[in-house]
Amino acid sequence: MRIIGPMPHVLLIEDDASVRDGMELVLRRHGYGVETAATGEQALALLAGERGARVELAVLDLMLPGMDGFEVCRRIRARTATLPVIMLTARGDDRDIVTGLEAGADDYVVKPVTAPVLEARIRAALRRAEPYPRQGPAGEVPDAGRTDHAGLVIDRAGLTVTKHGVAVPLPPTELRVLLELSAAPGRVLTREQLLASVWDHTFLGDSRLVDAAVGRLRAKIEDVPARPRYVQTVRGFGYRFGPL
Repeated sequence: MRIIGPMPHVLLIEDDASVRDGMELVLRRHGYGVETAATGEQALALLAGERGARVELAVLDLMLPGMDGFEVCRRIRARTATLPVIMLTARGDDRDIVTGLEAGADDYVVKPVTAPVLEARIRAALRRAEPYPRQGPAGEVPDAGRTDHAGLVIDRAGLTVTKHGVAVPLPPTELRVLLELSAAPGRVLTREQLLASVWDHTFLGDSRLVDAAVGRLRAKIEDVPARPRYVQTVRGFGYRFGPL
């Protein structure tokens, strides 16, 4: 995982110059280093270059000229699992939000966004990218070693996951969801509990964040994601960890 330094660098991908400049000013006042891009193509080129090595989080507008934000997010995720991505959407349209989350975004905010809300979301996303605190959902400390769940091996100390001996790279958000659920197999965690423990959202949360992350996680660890064996839905409540 990326090590977050004293001045985290944020990449702002926004085509509206006035919005981009305003957000950059706010973030620099809060002590962040800032890189900017007006298009998805510029952003991907920057990430592939020397300056991209210091970027620790991306704030991505969905409505970009040329390559849209959905495709930019997919390409970022194809390149790296660990870079947190917060998407910006002007309309708050449910379909845009769900599509963006399914593309791999870790969080979203609806424009216009206030400076305190944006900065809080960035801080929360950067905390999720830090090494995972080794405690369970109720504060108990689980076994810090390797646990084998019917072929799905979770190494809580090394923060790695393998399935039948093959490494399963997981972005920080999905890894944290899995670690939270697997800390107490059989225990049901509500979406609100997962929002609080994984996203650090106590009042800004949205259950779609949880559902999208679970969907992405199932696509990577389940044999048949539509019939999950490890991460099971408990209708009306939330999720629990199997396996069955």
